[in-house]
Amino acid sequence: MVSLPDALRQSLRGLYAITPDCLAANVLLDRVRAALQGGAAFVQYRDKGGNATRQAETARALLALCRQFGARLLINDDLALALAVGADGVHLGAADGKLATAREALGGARLLGASCYDDFERARAAAAFGADYLAFGAMHPSSTKPLAVRASPSLITRCRAELQVPACAIGGITVENAAPLLAAGADLLAVISDLFEAPDVASRAAAYHQLFEENALDLPQSTTF
Repeated sequence: MVSLPDALRQSLRGLYAITPDCLAANVLLDRVRAALQGGAAFVQYRDKGGNATRQAETARALLALCRQFGARLLINDDLALALAVGADGVHLGAADGKLATAREALGGARLLGASCYDDFERARAAAAFGADYLAFGAMHPSSTKPLAVRASPSLITRCRAELQVPACAIGGITVENAAPLLAAGADLLAVISDLFEAPDVASRAAAYHQLFEENALDLPQSTTF
């Protein structure tokens, strides 16, 4: 099974900005730029609107922004779009296609993320199929997905210990509740509302970046993969 080189997996750490739906393209790009200025390391383009032309145009513009700031762009749930625009990877949920198919199509230089919800056995299977990071959540009540199942931070700790794959926390994350998730071992914090609805997106992203900096000081030397 093709998978990401260890050196690249070790760099999977930081604020993971997931774009909100229903924003005009110019507004979305402005807010993503601000998030990148504040230190977001990854952007996931999420658009359930179904307009393929708009999605491709926006994805290419987001990719250009990410390249400018040294960040990486992933596409939510759409492998074909990720490949068409040359994105850095794709993130798939349970109903969004086979992970093995995506891994083969992406090769070993692009990222594959998988939603695992509160299901550790799904995480184990996703790791076996070559997922580069595993997302668990919702960690807290989420305004984006209010009916989402709740997940325990212990899944993050277990993921790192048993699977040795970077773990992403998602769902209702704020600057105020993020620190325990980092302490549990989260490598990535996926944030939508608390980031993009902030009065100052760049400052909010910088606050998350600072949390990662502070947490890095407390990490033991053996926490690389």
